[in-house]
Formats: sequence, structure tokens, C-alpha cells
Amino acid sequence: MKSLISGMTGKVTALVFASALVLTACGSGSMEASSGAESGDGAGATPAASASISDQTITFIPKQLNNPFSDVMLSGGTKGAEEIGFAEANIVGPLEASASSQVSFLNAETQAGTNVIVLAANDPDAVCPALEDARKAGAKIVTFDSDTNPKCRDIFVNQVVSKRVAITLVEMIAEQIGGEGEIAILSATANATNQNEWIKYMEEELASNPAYSKITIVAKVYGDDDDTKSFQEAQGLLQAHPNLKGIVSPTTVGIAATARYLSTSEYKGKVVLTGLGLPNEMRSFVEDGTVTEFALWDPAQLGYVAAYAGAALASGEITGAVGETFTAGELGERTIEENGLVIVGDPLRFNKDNIGNYDF
Repeated sequence: MKSLISGMTGKVTALVFASALVLTACGSGSMEASSGAESGDGAGATPAASASISDQTITFIPKQLNNPFSDVMLSGGTKGAEEIGFAEANIVGPLEASASSQVSFLNAETQAGTNVIVLAANDPDAVCPALEDARKAGAKIVTFDSDTNPKCRDIFVNQVVSKRVAITLVEMIAEQIGGEGEIAILSATANATNQNEWIKYMEEELASNPAYSKITIVAKVYGDDDDTKSFQEAQGLLQAHPNLKGIVSPTTVGIAATARYLSTSEYKGKVVLTGLGLPNEMRSFVEDGTVTEFALWDPAQLGYVAAYAGAALASGEITGAVGETFTAGELGERTIEENGLVIVGDPLRFNKDNIGNYDF
């Protein structure tokens, strides 16, 4: 199986380590195989690993390359693709997470006759025409992490129920600011489907739950999943809102950049930061007191389940209909819910007590 990662800069191809990344998380969110099977040895393969898959190709298209969250997610995808036995597994994508940056890559995969395309959409609508062309050409479309319009894909693999993410974020910020005060949200791109869904449910929870009546969102800003811009947006929030008590950043790039700013600023210990982050990126900020608690899941599981979903579609094991099931290797059986949704698991909170148990 070949793994290829291409950047947005013309025909430049960068050999990256996505398929070589190994997760060693020790907790319940770990990608460790319960059977002890190693990637690539064929052990633990499901019925989807049939002869019909051995001559088919799968391509993963993240929101952007060189994003730590995407790197871990893609490592799970390539692990799954290797277990299944795809003839070829590729990773291509843009270097910037803009609305239309993925279109050219989707068009190229359609022209190449790729059998399964797994996409984390930067925009719910901008990629739809290209996805529809790919489906007309025979490709199966799986979205993961961030969905597109449901009519443009077959299955959406989401780590958690979106409302559960939002409730977890609200619970964490409320606990850490004492249940009252001004908060702000530092998100990824303005068009990111998953981010906007979480923010919508956060706003609903804050408005409808009496326990949060004294918490007010005073600003929403977007760092575009760019480290420098996220750092600057965090700085701007704190300067523009002197009474700010907390920032929620539901993006791994945003929370890490904000933590880096807070850690050396006058606001450390005064302004709370929480959101969704990678344990390895956030560990030092938890240990030095910049961050008390944040949440996430094992991103590799998203890629892993998405690969198996794609194989099940490509082999004809499933069609994407509600109630159908497929086995996602070592992660077990998954059921397709309304609107072609497949759920992987629940969010996990990280703090000083448990962050040392995770390595991703």
C-alpha cells in the first residue's frame, strides 16, 4: 500500500509521516488494539477486507495538511486502510483551511478514478459540486470530523454527538469561572461545519439553562486554524474585553496558540482557557497552571472508522441507509443513524490527574 501526501503548492509533493504516526494513549480513548494486532499485518480485518477491496483506492483529504489534529486523525485512517487491504491509500490536501481550497483536490481524485474519498470539509457547500461529480464517477464519499451537506456524501463519521461536545465545553467553562462572567469564543474558520454546530449548541445551552444565566458570550473570533492568527486573535480579545473571565477555543490550533499567549502574559491565572486540545500540545500548559482542564477524543479513531466505513461502502456491505451496521476493526460494530451519521465515542476531559496517561 502506498501513502502519498501532496501540498497545495503546484505539484509539490511532500513525503510526510502520517502513516508512520503511532498512538500510544493508555486511557479509554486509546487506539491500542484489544486483540494485539499491529497495523499492516492483516490481523483483525473485517469482512470488508475482501477481494473486492484489494484493487480499490482510498484518498483522505483533511481540512489542511500539517495540522497536528489532522496528522493524528490521518494516522488512524492509514492504519485502517492498511488493515483493510486497499490497493492504495493517499493523503492530499491544501495548506490553508479556506472554503474552496479542497475543490481542486477533489476534482483530481475524480479524474484519477479514486474509489473512496474521505473528506473533512472546510465548508458545507463549497465542495458539494465537486463531490457530486465524484459520486457520478462512482466514488463513495465519507466525511469525517467536519461534514458537508448530507446530500453530497454517503456517510459522516463524527467522533461525538455535536450537542454533547457543546455541553461539555459549557460545563468546563462554567466550572472554571465560577458560574458567572464574560466569555469569548476563539474558533477555527467561520465556515467550519463542526465548529459552528458546537457554537450553536453552546449558545442554546447558555440561553436555556438557568445555571448559566450569569454567563455572557461577548465575542466570537476566528483564527482560521492558523497558529499566528489564533495567537493574535487571543491577544485582541483580552485587550478589547478587560472584564473577560474565560475563553473557549473548540479547535486544537486555537487553544494551543491561546495557551501560549496566556502562559507568558499578565492574564495567566486570571483568565480561564478551555476547549478542545491535543494532550501532547497542552501538557506543559496544564502543568504550569495556564490551563486547568480541556477536552477532546482520540482523533485517530475518526480516521480509523472512516476508512472502514469507506471499505464497507465500496464493497457493497452497506449503502449508507439508516440502521445498517459494519465492523470497524478493533473498534467494533458501528450503526448508521439518521442522515448517514456514524458516532465513534464521547469527549474525554484532560487535567493534571490524567493527562500523563495519554500520548497523542
